[in-house]
Amino acid sequence: MVDERFYEASVQGALRSAPAALRNREPIAGVLAEWLPERGLVLEIASGTGEHVVYFAERFPDLEWQPTDFHPHALATIRSRCAEARLGNIRSPLVLDAASSDWPITAAGAVLSINMVHISAWKSALGLLDGAQRILPLGGALILYGPWLSDDFETAASNLDFDSDLKIRNPAWGLRRVEDFAREALARGLVLEQTRKMPANNLMFLLRRA
Repeated sequence: MVDERFYEASVQGALRSAPAALRNREPIAGVLAEWLPERGLVLEIASGTGEHVVYFAERFPDLEWQPTDFHPHALATIRSRCAEARLGNIRSPLVLDAASSDWPITAAGAVLSINMVHISAWKSALGLLDGAQRILPLGGALILYGPWLSDDFETAASNLDFDSDLKIRNPAWGLRRVEDFAREALARGLVLEQTRKMPANNLMFLLRRA
C-alpha cells in the first residue's frame, strides 16, 4: 500500500497531477514498447493520478489497461481522468492493495508498477511479487520503474539523500536494493531478465514468470 501523502501533486479542478509523471512517461513508454506483449491486459499497480495509464493506453491501443489504487482520492482522480480521455482500452479503476492476497484481477499478460516500492512498506513489495506470481502466465512480464539501489550501478548522491528523506517521513519507506527484490522474486518463480538505466537516476527492470 502506498501512502498517498507522498504524491507530488497539484490540484487541477477535480484532477490531481504529478509533475514527475509528465516528465518520465515518454522514456518509460520507450522501454515498454520493447517489453510489453503485443496484446492482452496490463495491470497497473498504484496508478496514482492516472496520467501514466492514460498516456500508455493511447500509445499502445492494442493493449487493454487496468488501473488500480488503494486510496479513494487517487481512484476518483483516475476515474475522472480516464473519462476525460475517452479511450476504449482503459477499464474502470479498481481498489487494489498490493500487500493483500486478495486482488480483484485473477489474470493479466503483464503487471506494471511505477514509483511504488520505495514509498510503501516492504510487505507491499513482497505482495506485489506474490500477486504477479498468481496472475501472470508463463513468460508474463512484471515491469518496475523508480529509484533503486543496485550493486551494478553507482548510486547518485541525490538518491541517497532521497532515501534518507523517505526514512524520516516513514521508517518503513526507503529505496530498495534490486538484488534483494530479485532474490525474493526468484523464490516466487520470477526471473530478473533485464535492467535499464533511466533518466533522473532511475532504473527500470523486467522480470518474467518462469
